[in-house]
Amino acid sequence: METKLLLGLRQIKAISDYQFGAIVTDILLDNIDHIKLVRSPKTNKIRYIYYKNNLLLTLRPTNGFFTLTLYSANKIITNISPPKLRVIVLNEISEYIMKGRNVFCRHIVEIDENLRPFDEVIVVNQNDELLGIGKLKIPVSYAKSFSRGIAVDIRKGINKSKI
Repeated sequence: METKLLLGLRQIKAISDYQFGAIVTDILLDNIDHIKLVRSPKTNKIRYIYYKNNLLLTLRPTNGFFTLTLYSANKIITNISPPKLRVIVLNEISEYIMKGRNVFCRHIVEIDENLRPFDEVIVVNQNDELLGIGKLKIPVSYAKSFSRGIAVDIRKGINKSKI
C-alpha cells in the first residue's frame, strides 16, 4: 500500500510541476504526511487530492490536468506574490466575480504573462483578495489588449455575499 501511495505522489507531483511549476507544487504538497489520494472506484485512477481533509486538487480525467479549489488558491495566494497564476481585476467588479460571473478583458488590471489558454487561474482583486477560480479562455496578449469579450471562465466564486 505504501508503494502505491508513493507512486501516486510521484505522479501528482510530475503533473503539478508541469502545469503550475515546481514552486507551486512545493507549496501545495508541502507536507506529504497530510496528503490523501482518492481513487476512482471504477478505474482506480487518482481523482482527488486532499490536504488535511480539505480538497486541494481534482484530477480531470478528460485531459489529465488538475483543477484548483478555493483552498489551493488560498494556499498559493498566501505563499506566492502576484501575479503568479493570477488574473488581477478591478476592485469595482469584485462582487460579480465572487458570485461566479465571468471576467471580461476590459476588467483585467494585471495577469501572469506565463499563462496559456485553458490554464487554471486564480482571480483576485487589486488587493490580492481571492474572488474565484476559473480557466483562461484566450492568450494573455489578447486578454490585456481587448476591450470586449470574456477572458476567464469562472468555475467557482467565493460567494461571500450570497446575494
